[in-house]
Order: sequence, then C-alpha cells, then structure tokens
Amino acid sequence: MTVLLLSFYFKPDLSAGSFRNTALVDSLLEALPEGSEIHVVTTLPNRYSGFGAEAPEEEFSPELTVKRVRLPAHQSGMLDQSRAFLTYAKQVKAFVKGRNYDVVFASSSRLMTAVLGASVARKQGAPLYLDIRDIFVDTIKDVLPRKLSWLMRPVFSAMERWAVSKADRLNVVSAGFLPYFESRYPEVSKVVFTNGIDDEFLRVAPEVCVDKHRSSGGKAFRTKPVEVVYAGNMGEGQGLHNIVPELAKNLEGRAKFRLIGGGGRLRQLEDAISQADCTNVVIEPPVARAELIQIYQQADVLFLHLNDYDAFRKVLPSKLFEYGALGKPIWAGVAGYAAEFVNENLDNAAVFTPCDVAGAIEAFENLHIADEPRNEFVAQFARKAIMDEMARDLVALVSGDSKEQSTMSVEGHL
Repeated sequence: MTVLLLSFYFKPDLSAGSFRNTALVDSLLEALPEGSEIHVVTTLPNRYSGFGAEAPEEEFSPELTVKRVRLPAHQSGMLDQSRAFLTYAKQVKAFVKGRNYDVVFASSSRLMTAVLGASVARKQGAPLYLDIRDIFVDTIKDVLPRKLSWLMRPVFSAMERWAVSKADRLNVVSAGFLPYFESRYPEVSKVVFTNGIDDEFLRVAPEVCVDKHRSSGGKAFRTKPVEVVYAGNMGEGQGLHNIVPELAKNLEGRAKFRLIGGGGRLRQLEDAISQADCTNVVIEPPVARAELIQIYQQADVLFLHLNDYDAFRKVLPSKLFEYGALGKPIWAGVAGYAAEFVNENLDNAAVFTPCDVAGAIEAFENLHIADEPRNEFVAQFARKAIMDEMARDLVALVSGDSKEQSTMSVEGHL
C-alpha cells in the first residue's frame, strides 16, 4: 500500500498540524501492511518568521519519503499566504506526477490543502481521507473585512463543497464541527479523532499535587505575583490584543504575563500593551518544544484565549491537551464547545467569556495555584492511542473493511 500524505506543516515545524501529522505518520508506519510506503509532501519550517529549524528538503527510507517544499518569504497576510500555498501546490503536483497511490490523506486548516488533496485523489483515482482542523468558510466571515468576506465566502464555500463531497472519509478534530458538516454533507462518512497529548508532555506529567504556597484558593493573599504563560500564535483568532493589555493592567502586582510566539497581530498586541502602560507583560519569540516544556513547568498558570467570534464556538484548541497534561491551573477565555470540553474534562480550570476582562479576573480568583495530576484526562487523550486508531481507520478504508472501525472512532473520541 502506498500512501500520499499532504500537510502544510510537519516536523520539525512548530504547529498543531505538524505535531498531529508527524504522530500520524509514526502510527501509520506500524499499521500499514509490510512493504507499504508513505510519501509526505510538506514545507520547510515556516510557521513563525521568528523561528528557524534545520530540516532537509528530502528524506528517504524504504518506508518513508518526506519532501519539504521551500516557500518564498511570507508573513501572515492573505496575499503572502496565497503565494506560499501556490508554490506548495505546484511542487505537490510535480512530485506526484508519474507516481501511483492507494490513498490520499490531506490535513487542512485553511481549506486549500483539502482542495489540493481532492484534486490529486481525483486524478489518481484513489480514495480521499480528509482531516479537517478548522472550518475556514465559517471563520472568514469573522476575521476578514465585511466586504471582502461577502465577496470571498461564496467562492470558498464552493471550493469546500467540491473538496468535502469528494472525501471517502472526513475526520474533524472537534466534535463541535459535526453539526456544520452533517447539515451540509450528510452523505459523507465522518469520524472524530481529536488532537491529543504527545509523549514529550506525558513524560513530565505530574504524579502528585504540588501546592505553590501562593494561594489557599479563591481570593486569598498571594505572596508574590503569579506567573501566567501563554505560548502559541498571536493572530486575530487568538485575540490576545483584545484581552491581555487591560487584563494585565488590572492585575499588576498580582500576576505577570509571559507571552511566547508570534503572528499577524503581534505588533498590535505590543502597541496595546505599550498604550496601557503595562509593566507586567513580556513577549518572547517562539522556542523549540523542549525549551517550551521547561517554561510551562516553571509557570504557575497556563493561559488560553480565542477571539469572540461565532466560528470559534465550534473549535477545540490543541493547546488544551498539552496544558492539561502538565497539571497546571488553566485560565481559558473560550466559549461554545471548547468551554464545554474544559468544564467536563479538566479539573482546576477556570473558563471566562472571550474578551471579557471582568469575567477573566473573576475566573482568575477561582484558580487553585497548584500542580494537580489529571490522570483520567491523560489516559483518555494520549496522542499515540488516538493516532493509532486513526491509522487503523485509514487502512480499513482502503481495504474496504471500514464500517465498524468508523463507528468505533466516533464513539471513542466524541
């Protein structure tokens, strides 16, 4: 069996897509029949302009070939991203020319990788397994200017309809996405394999409760400021510029914020912090994962925020899994399905309405500043177990024995 896997991000890049698809490849190498091959076409590390990681453009082994496309310099603007993707798409088509695949797997957050995967699968006459990490058509109405969204949404809707309708299997990383896809594509087979906890985080998951001695719970006096850490993208979707400056200003002397990452709203975030005259916020560039885990371990509280948009009520941020494994208090500005997931699965986590400073402060007061094991959560959402099951589902799809596996997948990870 020969598998083509398309993902814009892959190791050693820093992104949810990279971590997810790297783990899936590892699981596929175990699940595929003997003599199988996996061809991964991805890009050289490009998630953050401020982070560089060495990676070869090509890697070869008997079972795995990785082709990394070199992209033109780009930032977070739509024009730059479009140019980068066109470069990727052109190289994908050149790579697959003259090759034959038994299945095409495409992992997509911004729709176009899904469209590309559907195009390649159609020309190959191969089954298509789509892994959808975001609903782009639903998101653009919130993040793009109204006039541009009005013009572009019908185009992207048609592209989504074409790609998804070609799928032999559609996986969504959040069960919150299911109503959207069920209502539009009831005939397409669907499963839910969420993101999960990677081994790097499992190895450092706490085994006992460690009280920080800075709070006895609730509104008790804290002897020194609580260190709040956020690491990840700083774009319109996260909306940090809409919450952190005012929140940090209100908590001066009680909390200090350490923000690590980059993105399209970094400059706006920096300007807003400066205008608010915050003295308790530092912003640092992205770091490698090993260093990031050490930073997490030193933190008192792990912070997460999504902007106040309707589309984000369906998502399930991958960051919740690594945060949850570390046993740290979680302070999350999320709504909809993500809020339900936190409340149902994560102890010592305080949820507040996105962009609501007063609600965020109230949630902060309710945190117990201690590292507390979340053993059930860790056991349920280990990445390897989830990706192993997804790999088996892909193999079953190609072999034609997928009905029972599909049902088990949905029941296991809703």
